[in-house]
Amino acid sequence: METSTDGAAEPSAEAAVPPGSLSPSRASDFMQCPLLYRFRVIDRLPEKPSEAATRGTLVHAVLERLFDVPAAERTAPRAKSLVPGQWDRLRENRPEVLELFADDPDGERLARWLGEAEQLVERWFALEDPTRLEPAERELFVEAELDSGLKLRGIIDRVDVASTGEVRIVDYKTGKAPRPEYAEGALFQMKFYALVVWRLKGLVPRRLQLVYLGSGDVLTYDPVLADLERVERKLLALWEAIRKATESGDWRPRPTKLCGWCDHQALCPEFGGTPPLYPLPVRAAGGAPSQDPRGDPGQTPTAPVGVPGSADAEQGRMGPD
Repeated sequence: METSTDGAAEPSAEAAVPPGSLSPSRASDFMQCPLLYRFRVIDRLPEKPSEAATRGTLVHAVLERLFDVPAAERTAPRAKSLVPGQWDRLRENRPEVLELFADDPDGERLARWLGEAEQLVERWFALEDPTRLEPAERELFVEAELDSGLKLRGIIDRVDVASTGEVRIVDYKTGKAPRPEYAEGALFQMKFYALVVWRLKGLVPRRLQLVYLGSGDVLTYDPVLADLERVERKLLALWEAIRKATESGDWRPRPTKLCGWCDHQALCPEFGGTPPLYPLPVRAAGGAPSQDPRGDPGQTPTAPVGVPGSADAEQGRMGPD
């Protein structure tokens, strides 16, 4: 799961800066919908917390903290007992999550939601045995700069290192495993991390592992160097598309079934809305600065930016920009 450390801020011309790095979640945003990427990265529009995403953050915190105790004490009851305390900590650090249960005066919905989090924590014990694990890293922030100058950043849930030096990258997902035809999209995030580790350490991780607590599945993949080279080429092409969109102000919406979960429908031309004024300078197709700073995809004269296909879109948490 990925937690972005971008921070949501009210949009302002002074605060807006061109994108300077790429994370798996932001790469996924652009592949899903360039306008969504703009709203999150450039405009920094605030978004309401969701029960599903907040539950994922809570479960991740519990699984991280469980490794603070000795191996013999890493039991399901002990893990479930951490849920209330981590929920209190989450409320303190992110008061906006209190909005989720503002209309729940009796606490019934909150109790049910916390119970669901406990069930996800308990299911983990059927998939992995934490008494036999000693992670080398937890919630590890990583950053690498490619030869092109592109910075790749992210947060890895867990890194295991065998006595032989082999590295396993593990990510927890609180949703269900994707159907086999969508497995490649799910692995995009993990290959992104493997690329960063390779660039930082000069080694290819032995295994990539996605642990799906929602369905009780474990998806593994053993990458080779050619996989990481392909991912690097894909990210460079993606970054070039982002660069062109940033300079032109041409952020086209890309409607899909995921639009139903978007917080920004009121500002999206596909739903009759108008995006806010584009806060960065734009250039016309010939390279001269444009006099129209509006980021309205319906009025921008430049050609549309090519975007990878929907099958490449990846869902989940991962890393800061």
